[in-house]
Amino acid sequence: MRGLRLTTAGACLLVALQIGIMGQDTEPGKPRPKARVALTFDDLPAHGPLPTGMTRGDVAKSILDALRARKSPPVYGFINAGQLETTPANAEVLRAWLAAGFPLGNHAYSHMDLHANTAEAFEADVLANEPMLRSLMGARDWHWFRYPFLREGDTPEKYKAVREMLVRHGYRTAQVTLDFSDYTYNAPYVRCLAKNDADGIAWLKQSYLDRATASLTRGQTSAQTIFGRDIHHVMLLHIGAFETVMLPRLLDLLDEKGFVLTTLEEAQADEAYKTVPVRDANWSGTLLNQLRPPRPASPPSTEKPQPADDVFAKLSELCGS
Repeated sequence: MRGLRLTTAGACLLVALQIGIMGQDTEPGKPRPKARVALTFDDLPAHGPLPTGMTRGDVAKSILDALRARKSPPVYGFINAGQLETTPANAEVLRAWLAAGFPLGNHAYSHMDLHANTAEAFEADVLANEPMLRSLMGARDWHWFRYPFLREGDTPEKYKAVREMLVRHGYRTAQVTLDFSDYTYNAPYVRCLAKNDADGIAWLKQSYLDRATASLTRGQTSAQTIFGRDIHHVMLLHIGAFETVMLPRLLDLLDEKGFVLTTLEEAQADEAYKTVPVRDANWSGTLLNQLRPPRPASPPSTEKPQPADDVFAKLSELCGS
C-alpha cells in the first residue's frame, strides 16, 4: 500500500495539472475577477481576557455591527458549548449571533485537541456539542465542523477515523486557508489598555495589519503554487476583545486587496476543497499548509544566523509586569 501512495509533491503536481486548467479564468483583455473570502469566527461564545468594563455581549455586538455595516453575507461562528457550564450567561452571545442572521457550527464541546486524545474521545466531544446547536439552530443546518487548533490527526489511522466519523454524522469540514493567529493579540491588548500604553496599542494595531496582509499574500501565492490559480479563501478569526478594534480595519484591508466577502458554503464549493492532503503524519494548520510540498533542505551556511524577529515573543511580553 505504501508504494502506491503519491508523495505530497506529486499529489500537488497532479492537482495543479488537473485543476490548474481551471485557473485560466480570464481571457486576454478581460479584468481578473475579484478574490473571494469567507470570514469565520472560532471559540464562541468567548475567547481571551476582557478589558475592564467590557462584557462578552459587548464584544459580540461590536463584531456583528461591523459585519452588518459592510453588508456581510452570513458568517459562521463555531461554538464550544462547554464554556457555558461555568458561564451560562454567555449564551447571549450565541443568541445575538443568530439574531444577526448568522449561523453556528461545531467546534467541539471542550475545544478538544485531537492530537492529545483518542479518536473515540474526540467523537464524544463533537457529539456533546450537538444538543446546544440543535436547540439554537432548529431546522437550520449546523453540520459544519471546525477542528480545534486546526489539528486533524497525528497518525494516518486517527486522521482517517475522524474524517469518516464526521461524514457519518453528516458534517462538512470548515477548512481554513488564511490564518494569522489573531487570537494572540487579545491578552496584550487588555494589558496595554490597563496600563494606558498608547505606544503598545499602536504597535499591536500595526502588527495585526502587517500579519493579516502577509497572510493574504501567502494564501494567494500558495494557491497559485499548488493549484495554478487563486482559489476562494476561508479566513480564521476569533471572537476576542481586540477584534472589536481591528475588524473594521481588517475589512478595509480586504477591500483594498480586492477581496469580496462570501459565505463558507460558496467558498468551499471551489473544487480545491476536494483535495485531500497526502502526508505521513501531523495533519495540522491551514489546508494550504497541509498541501504545500515540503521545502528542500538548505545547504549549511557559514554565516552567523541572525536572531529571528519573533512577533509572538513580543506579544507575550508587551505591557507585562
